[in-house]
Amino acid sequence: MTGQAAPSYKTASLIVINPSGNQVRVPVDPLPFSIGRHANNHLVLRDNRASRNHANIIGENGEYYVEDLKSSHGTYVNSVKIQRHKLRNSDRIEFGVADSYTLIFTFEEVEIQRLLDQFAAGKTAGNLSKLRALVEVARTLRSSLSINDVLAAVVDAALAVTGFDRGFLLLKKDNVLEVVVARNQQGGALPASAFEIPLELIDRSLDQRHDLLTMNFDPKKESYTASGSTTANLELRSVACVPLVNVRTRNSEETCMIPTMNETMGLIYLDAEQAKVDLSTGSGNIELLQTLALEASTVLENARLLEEERSKQRLEEELSVAREIQSSLLPKKLPQTGWFRAAGSSIPSHQVGGDCYDLKQINADCWSVLVTDVSGKGVSSALLASLLQGAFLASAEGADRIEELMARVNHFLNERAEGEKYATAFYCTVNHDGVLRWANAGHCEPYLVRNTGELITLASTGMPLGMLDTASYEVKEVRLLPGDKVVAYSDGMSEAENLDGKFFETWRMTEIIKEHPEVSCQQLLRRLMAAVESFTGDAVQNDDITAVVIEYQPI
Repeated sequence: MTGQAAPSYKTASLIVINPSGNQVRVPVDPLPFSIGRHANNHLVLRDNRASRNHANIIGENGEYYVEDLKSSHGTYVNSVKIQRHKLRNSDRIEFGVADSYTLIFTFEEVEIQRLLDQFAAGKTAGNLSKLRALVEVARTLRSSLSINDVLAAVVDAALAVTGFDRGFLLLKKDNVLEVVVARNQQGGALPASAFEIPLELIDRSLDQRHDLLTMNFDPKKESYTASGSTTANLELRSVACVPLVNVRTRNSEETCMIPTMNETMGLIYLDAEQAKVDLSTGSGNIELLQTLALEASTVLENARLLEEERSKQRLEEELSVAREIQSSLLPKKLPQTGWFRAAGSSIPSHQVGGDCYDLKQINADCWSVLVTDVSGKGVSSALLASLLQGAFLASAEGADRIEELMARVNHFLNERAEGEKYATAFYCTVNHDGVLRWANAGHCEPYLVRNTGELITLASTGMPLGMLDTASYEVKEVRLLPGDKVVAYSDGMSEAENLDGKFFETWRMTEIIKEHPEVSCQQLLRRLMAAVESFTGDAVQNDDITAVVIEYQPI
């Protein structure tokens, strides 16, 4: 039995306009195509106001649809809030907040055909209409051609419309001009060596003029000589040089030139041997070349922005892998029955952080618990946190060795980090008889919550690890009663921010802890994490949110 053929889809793209007004074109591929703030999306919106997973573009029966994913601020198409919308060419997608990203949905085939029709109609409308059509075709093809192909199309357009014989596009590399495109009137490629004008002469011209104007000069009158040849030897009748300068895209309809000497990145050079090209004000050729130079400059700027975006995406992908590895090092199973019970959670931020927690059963009558936070962010902090996790677990020997263990780990960190990093740490052991012994190296003070609702803080007993090799760590103890729980956490929880920039703070934690002191450690942890999530909403967190709750239930 033959199955139905899969529906075919027109090639679609999104013109992505970021909050600064810069534009890049992104193919809608694969389907479904996810859009949101989280790094795992196909299109990442770098705006804290966007939801982690904001919207999807899906395909159904050969058509494209955009769906809102219950985002905080909604998804809009052509200024109308939608839940699901069938996309048409030139639809404008926005994300419910001012000055955020805007996406223009386009079908490549529709745009190309429209612009080719415009070009055909423009043949009788003068050079400027023809050129504008050619430029728009080049702009539309930008996503499917290499940058050099697009730049070659720009040079071809300049030659076709103005009547010059040869065209070259030169770009600066390490402040030296290099020929990137070389073309003749027939659309054929020329070797780079065909450009025989002394580069020193071109550099001198660029130094003198940085606005977007053509510059005619008669080579036969030039006395400048370089590399054994003169411009007079070339027997050229007409020459035009159009500088390329950096551009800053403001919005979808306006592009701003940056005409400073340091921002000149190259030029379009055109020449003719047989006939003099009309570069008078009334000919329209100056305007044509201005438009082409602007197009070439915009292509190069968009290529730079696209490469920058790809670099950011690669970094996000690497950080995502690092976050997954870091998460995989956390304990998979925690004791939920018996005299010692525990629950733990660590929500990674959009960066890789230095939080970690772990538990180890030393023997049948003793468990150890660790919560630590390495200073700073990034992969280095995450790696160091993993090293500390391993050092604590490997060295855990019992309640009577805590002071020695802290000193050993402090020396280890001083030796490895050489003062560049430090870590706060809370380490404790819990015996079957209810004795809890702890050392707190500058960490957030955990809470011991009695069944009655009474709260006791487990104070700091020494400075953070890695700050001073001779530091000592006092060990304190307290006796747990049946049903008592200890809540240890990182500062990522107390300093979790909402969209208004306010912190969750410890008083919110203590209210939740005291509200139902009789609940299990699992239930208490769930309530704490739910409260943090509700408070922060869609705000991006700059630190991991880590908490461990242990419970003493002697049988």
